[in-house]
Amino acid sequence: MPADSEIRIEAAASVLRGDVSQVFATRDDAARCWCQYFKLPNREFQNATAQACAGMLREQVQASAPGPGVIAFRDGEPVGWCAVEPKPAYSRLQRATVVTVGKRQKPDDASVWPVTCFVARVGIGGAELRRRCCARLSPRPAARVRKEWVVMELVA
Repeated sequence: MPADSEIRIEAAASVLRGDVSQVFATRDDAARCWCQYFKLPNREFQNATAQACAGMLREQVQASAPGPGVIAFRDGEPVGWCAVEPKPAYSRLQRATVVTVGKRQKPDDASVWPVTCFVARVGIGGAELRRRCCARLSPRPAARVRKEWVVMELVA
């Protein structure tokens, strides 16, 4: 991605539903999951269809502001998605030992906003877009990286 590309980050609740679909429809796992893996119990997720997961994400976007994530736009086109919301929204993270073992935080600590999913449209430089999205999620993010997990505590 060119360094001078204009990147705009918008809360999911403030963008058109088609913008979200345009990003998810271009990636295999994302087109199946629609960021429901960390929200659903394992059996329920395994039995859910892609259409059902898409419907759940639509409901989550409509139910709360700012919504369950952000959309990245490059030069006006939707190019990326980042799932980020308070930790209690992710039932799997409350049980996951990779997140809770050795931590003083409570499993349902709402001050921790995990980034559980990042999707870049095909043909978009994902690593650079991910860096820019994370840099703009909070004016002063305190980020800790553990393997593939990025946990951001939003600092006031």
